[in-house]
Amino acid sequence: MNNICDNTIEKGSVCTYCGVGCDITAVITNNKIDKIYAQADGYVSRGKLCIKGSRGYDFVDSPLRIRNVRIKKSFIEKNIHEMPQELKARKNTLKELDDTWYESSYEFATSLSAWKLSQIKSKYGRHSFSAMGGARTSCESAYSLQKFARVAMDSPNIDNCARVCHSPSLSGMRQTIGEGAATNPYDDIFKSEFLLVIGSNTTEAHPIVANRMIEAARAKTVEIAVLDVRKIQLSKYATYSEIIPFESNLLILNMLAYVIIKEELYDDSFMAERTVGFEDFKNSILNDEYANPEFFKKLKGYESLADTIPLIARKYAKSKSMIFWGLGITEHLDGSKAVMAITHLALMTGNIGKEGAGLMPLRGQNNVQGACDVGCLPYYNPDYQAPKEVGLMTPESVDAMLDDKVKSLYVMGEDFTHIHPNQNKTKKALEKLELIIVQDLFMNDIASKADIVFGVKSAYEKTGVYVNAMRRLHLSQPLVQNDLPDDWEVLRDIENKIKGEFLYETSENVWDDIRKDAPYRFGGASYKKLIKHRSKGMQWPIGRTDTPTLHLEQFRTKDGLGRFKYHQYTLREQVEKLLKEESSNNFYLTTGRTLVHYNNSAQTMHTDTLYSKHDNDTLQISKEDEHLFNDCTKVILKSPYGQTSELNFKFVKGLKKGTMFNTFHHAKSKINYIFGDECDDIIKTARFKSVEVEVIKVK
Repeated sequence: MNNICDNTIEKGSVCTYCGVGCDITAVITNNKIDKIYAQADGYVSRGKLCIKGSRGYDFVDSPLRIRNVRIKKSFIEKNIHEMPQELKARKNTLKELDDTWYESSYEFATSLSAWKLSQIKSKYGRHSFSAMGGARTSCESAYSLQKFARVAMDSPNIDNCARVCHSPSLSGMRQTIGEGAATNPYDDIFKSEFLLVIGSNTTEAHPIVANRMIEAARAKTVEIAVLDVRKIQLSKYATYSEIIPFESNLLILNMLAYVIIKEELYDDSFMAERTVGFEDFKNSILNDEYANPEFFKKLKGYESLADTIPLIARKYAKSKSMIFWGLGITEHLDGSKAVMAITHLALMTGNIGKEGAGLMPLRGQNNVQGACDVGCLPYYNPDYQAPKEVGLMTPESVDAMLDDKVKSLYVMGEDFTHIHPNQNKTKKALEKLELIIVQDLFMNDIASKADIVFGVKSAYEKTGVYVNAMRRLHLSQPLVQNDLPDDWEVLRDIENKIKGEFLYETSENVWDDIRKDAPYRFGGASYKKLIKHRSKGMQWPIGRTDTPTLHLEQFRTKDGLGRFKYHQYTLREQVEKLLKEESSNNFYLTTGRTLVHYNNSAQTMHTDTLYSKHDNDTLQISKEDEHLFNDCTKVILKSPYGQTSELNFKFVKGLKKGTMFNTFHHAKSKINYIFGDECDDIIKTARFKSVEVEVIKVK
């Protein structure tokens, strides 16, 4: 902390937005953030922040922040006769907030929550409880949520927003190399010779990582290949750049492997020492009717891929290479399988377990890596240990609500009714619940549907550990002070009225429990050590020292060996129609972010300088299709599951004929109403990156 003048100080922390995890410095006057910037020697930021990191802090002081506890009047009326006498007697302490809500004391709300949760558990059984969230808050709070579900409620049903983003990365990487996290630091971009970027619009979604890529490309120390369903800004700096058909990731990744195998570009000695299963994998690829890049000569508009894929494969195999990917890989029917195909490329060529060569899933939310690490998943305890019982993934919880099996829902920092698919179905499911408790900063869509809402501290108001996309732990400190509870404190105070086992007084107490429950990753990461290393952070696993590069000598599998698990591409959707030369009046839509917003704009929409730059989701249509839209001013997109609101549109050159792109930041657009239950067949992540839509013209 540095004092600038009597009332102005500077404090360092970590950015609250994406998984890049930039170090920030805030200038604070009279407990108000005046400015946020990055130090020139910032380890992650390298002196630069995106517009969200530098300007997106006004939400902290927004007049719309929830600074109390709210209880829905209808919930009180429905439950008053069943309440214990001591709760009934205190009903008169509630203050009228508006026509819908009472304002409650914190003590009454925690007591009411504990009573109703216990009543529902007693009536319907322990599996009637489900919890969601944790990736937008600290590790301490994410750990507390999963412990609350498993210990206080004795329910295995705990999940977080990784379900809609990088769960397939965790799944695919663990099945092949035993660890579902980035293998190298971001700065290895400067030690690499070749970068393959697939399914990631890096300049928009992870700009501070993209800065490194662009800097290295300009310095001619690295070459870049970009594969995406549309032309993106990073393509300008790429040696190889191709627009690929929708849902063709696994097809293309297997083709890259085919070229490497066919031309014997693989690393025999690496595979002999460190992998198993290559011969079976090799035979499968060589006998796969879809693996030869020549296949693309049959697809009109995409013929150039037949020539470019072999060039990329050769460059990748002969260079010290890294692969970067995002939701353009994972949010598909075969997301987990595509991630396995990515790891196959690294295993075949020895591009893993060394500096400048490795795998980088670009994580979404600021602490989605940490939330998964500390057990906020239905099939993993902290440290990815097997739980005594596997719970429901979020889509399964929705089905269980509809079947009257899940009756209470606890949501912490996740706008469940905005970011998840098939929203018509989801909202029907919520209507069947007897209790919804939400902890959040604002009255977002799920908070408006809740029975009890706790206002809590934001990331800039509390102490806690955050883990970024390269496994870096940063111990944040509060930039400003307020008297709201932290997320873990609310969970503690409710649990203490159910069982009384959460004996935490500080976030450090919680963290020390995490260190015991997740010893491999965090055993050596005391607060004292993290404070000492705050400027640079530390990469897990942390013992006496940290571990910047994973898999140096062995993989995290039982025998230490990497595995090949071949999956053939399934012909479908746009590729199948192109192959059969079928015509259609429908379009293929993909979704993604724009630079100024983060996901459901939970915080950025409360910052005028950001919201004013993008206050509506706008549909992008290929310039080649412009003639089809001369007779309308707006459009509605429709699928079998629902339809969007009326959307503004514009024409762009970076999309192929018959394809579209739309951002998903604003709930009012209803983009997620058109996505259904189709999902990754291993891990149930929705196919947000591809949906066939009918266009309804609005004149």
